[in-house]
Amino acid sequence: MKIPFAHSGRSSVGLEWELALVDKDSGDLRQVAQTILDATRPAHGGEHPNIRQELLLNTIEVVSGVCETVGEAGRDLQRAIDEVRTITDPLRVELMSAGTHPFARWAQQKVTDKQRYATLIDRTQWWGRQMLIYGVHVHVGIEDRDKVLPIQRAMLTYFAHLQSLSASSPFWGGKDTGYASNRALMFQQLPTAGLPFQFERWEQLEGYVADMVHTGVIDRFDEVRWDVRPAPRFGTLEMRICDGASNLAEVTALAAVTHCLVEHFSTMLDQGRELPTMPPWFVQENKWRSARYGMDAIIILDAAGNEELVTDAVARLLVELQPVAERLGCSAELDAVRVILRRGASYQRQRAVARHHAGELDAVVASLVAEMRAGRPL
Repeated sequence: MKIPFAHSGRSSVGLEWELALVDKDSGDLRQVAQTILDATRPAHGGEHPNIRQELLLNTIEVVSGVCETVGEAGRDLQRAIDEVRTITDPLRVELMSAGTHPFARWAQQKVTDKQRYATLIDRTQWWGRQMLIYGVHVHVGIEDRDKVLPIQRAMLTYFAHLQSLSASSPFWGGKDTGYASNRALMFQQLPTAGLPFQFERWEQLEGYVADMVHTGVIDRFDEVRWDVRPAPRFGTLEMRICDGASNLAEVTALAAVTHCLVEHFSTMLDQGRELPTMPPWFVQENKWRSARYGMDAIIILDAAGNEELVTDAVARLLVELQPVAERLGCSAELDAVRVILRRGASYQRQRAVARHHAGELDAVVASLVAEMRAGRPL
């Protein structure tokens, strides 16, 4: 099975942000996605270029166009959010994003009436119905297909950095899970989700997809839901590591780290340098540590098994990536990662709100809604 890789501009960038629709008064989820999609559908038909359907009727996704800079992509997202609010505000519906909703019950959520979602739920049953989760996806254009898999493997060495910074799902069904990112470990229960295989040649990827199609596991490539995956029809590498971010400043900060890393590795390949890799067992352990401990995780740095506190590793990384950020025009967005280091990741802020309100999780939802409105951590 041949998988053509579309042409795209080097280090072009696109963002996807999954948003929960919550009741302004109760903070619980509202099943009004179809109302929003119908109201924002273009007059000529088809779907809105920046507002998309998702698995559950309590969710919409806002997406950017193909952009040159992270800032430009962020402005696309803000325009889409502003348009959505013209529909949601009169309905007394607020927008919220985190890896999970703090107290909503998965069994009460309605699935979007679309064949691909019905097929997913029919196959995955209990685990599929529990996918009450939200994420941020970052696409970065790669101009040469031969670069895709080496950069994918290299990105896995920074998996824990991104997951720790974005961790925002400590609560599930009204309980504190003890994890910084409960979403990370839930999502990998789907049969083709989780960490990718570390293929070295494109033909190995094609063989894997052919096997999956032949045995009925998937019908098409985009049903491979890896945390880091090639997106052949866009000509990008798609990073799906991050939990849903509560505000636009954090979305663009996380995107800037991702954007810079891909460009940094692409430049290394141009220079004939070897990219970093890590054995799958270290990558798997790093995923668990960052999901469990978030910003307090001691992560494995390299194939030699050296370790470091993730916040120290992130601080060093920001210095290393600064020249790349200047080249890509995202220095301000990259520097905003320091705000997360100072004020804590979303899961830490959520727990602080819960403690301050004697464990009342509706207060946590209110804080997430307020951060979405403010566009920055509060």
